[in-house]
Amino acid sequence: MPHSHLPFSPAVKVGNLLFVSGQASVDDTGKIVPDTFEGEFRRSLENMKRILEASGSGLAHVVQTRNYVRDSADVALFNRLYREYFSQPYPARTTITHCLPETLRFEIECVAVVPEPG
Repeated sequence: MPHSHLPFSPAVKVGNLLFVSGQASVDDTGKIVPDTFEGEFRRSLENMKRILEASGSGLAHVVQTRNYVRDSADVALFNRLYREYFSQPYPARTTITHCLPETLRFEIECVAVVPEPG
């Protein structure tokens, strides 16, 4: 699971809701891994997926995402890639552009349900 030296938890569970902090293109030590938009998107989603699964949830249980895209020219590609990870009914979503430093192309955070075991 990605680690950060910053003061935040990867995820916090409240009741049956899981709040996952922003996930970017980082390795397990928290070091940024620069890549193409697609590469950074996929690494971010895989990081988020690992946190969800370690917490008893998964991508199918995501109910909301917040997405940060550095360059608005990447929004069409973002929408195409997003459909590979999420299906209808899609999670509620907010996407903000022109908000990341030059070191990142993409970041995502989410809220998911942790289903009852059984």
